[in-house]
Amino acid sequence: MADQITEIDVDLDVQEILLAASQHNIPKLRQLIRSNQTIANPVNVRDPETGFTPLHATIAACEPDDEEPNGVQTNGEQKGEQSDVVQSGSATVRFLLQEGAIWNDLDNNNETPGCLARRLGLIELYEQIVDAGVRAELLLNRLDVYEELSEDDEEIEGGEGEAEQAQEDKVEAEVAEGEVPQLVEATSTTGPDVTSSRYLESNLTFQNDRLLDQDQNGVMMAWETDIMAKSAKKLLPTTGLRVLNVGHGMGIVDGFIQEQSPAAHHIIEAHPEVVAEMKRRGWHEKPGVTIHEGKWQDILPDLVGQGVMFDAIYYDTFAESYGDFREFFSEQVIGLLEQEGRWSFFNGMGADRQISYDVYQKVTEMDLFEAGFDVEWEEIKLPKLDEEWDGVRRAYWQIESYRLPLCKYMD
Repeated sequence: MADQITEIDVDLDVQEILLAASQHNIPKLRQLIRSNQTIANPVNVRDPETGFTPLHATIAACEPDDEEPNGVQTNGEQKGEQSDVVQSGSATVRFLLQEGAIWNDLDNNNETPGCLARRLGLIELYEQIVDAGVRAELLLNRLDVYEELSEDDEEIEGGEGEAEQAQEDKVEAEVAEGEVPQLVEATSTTGPDVTSSRYLESNLTFQNDRLLDQDQNGVMMAWETDIMAKSAKKLLPTTGLRVLNVGHGMGIVDGFIQEQSPAAHHIIEAHPEVVAEMKRRGWHEKPGVTIHEGKWQDILPDLVGQGVMFDAIYYDTFAESYGDFREFFSEQVIGLLEQEGRWSFFNGMGADRQISYDVYQKVTEMDLFEAGFDVEWEEIKLPKLDEEWDGVRRAYWQIESYRLPLCKYMD
């Protein structure tokens, strides 16, 4: 009987929190969240029917009323009322995020709070959630750095070591749990994890329009052809340049690079079956081509040591994290790219939903700036890809446009 009463109390508490969020009642929310003793994480409670969290409820309450009675048009007063609702919603979103609300929690409609705001046309609230995602991702990246430092310096005892641990604990406490968009194109919460080691040991399937690993993840697909063509022309505006491509895959971008008649064309490929396919197709005999077999982490330091330089670099690997990518451009590109050179990458980070894509664009811009690069983006409209995913484990691209990056050293 006591358990039933407790369960009822919890349900009532949940509904009370969600109601206060939908009413944008910050004082009430503050009281309910900070004084609640029955719910472990009251700022992230869920409605059992909709899956709404307080963030979802706050944003849903800002939905514009587009249908006016008797054909009456929205006048200035009504627009002002809507603006006031959005402003109070914005203040409530800000409060909930400060209290630890998870920016990318999914409701029962598979929407994050940001997805909901975007669908309802609430751009100000959408940008708030994007910025929250950027902060969370930057904190997670910092946490990764702290973990690496602690692994390299395990013998520190007391004093500075305790301070570092305290800082790591603080960062970890600030980071909300949730899905983290990765550079990996094909990740999933079900089935085998997609890791670099698993991929490199995987048996591949080569088809005319796709390259799949043994778990049916799309390593590369033919729909990317237009993106690769534009990338190659951006990187190589003239003939006779020296270019490096990291990750051959189906060879789409390398084919377009060859059309630009490079003076030297280096290709790094880590998967032995892809290397074998490259040689079967005669890539090792094409003009200026040098094939490097292995992981870029092992090959690039040797090229830097030899003083090999390039006018253009392209990066498109599979089953690597954003941390790997950041290491690539912050530690390797600067030793390989000529001062007037340019480089690019396949921009597939977080491309399974728009808000994740927008978050990672901002995160990438910040990290590129810190590494000394400017980046320009070209928006490329994509056709509907629904039929492309037949037989593929996961649709790694779910948004309408591709943002093609072109990176150069800062002036």
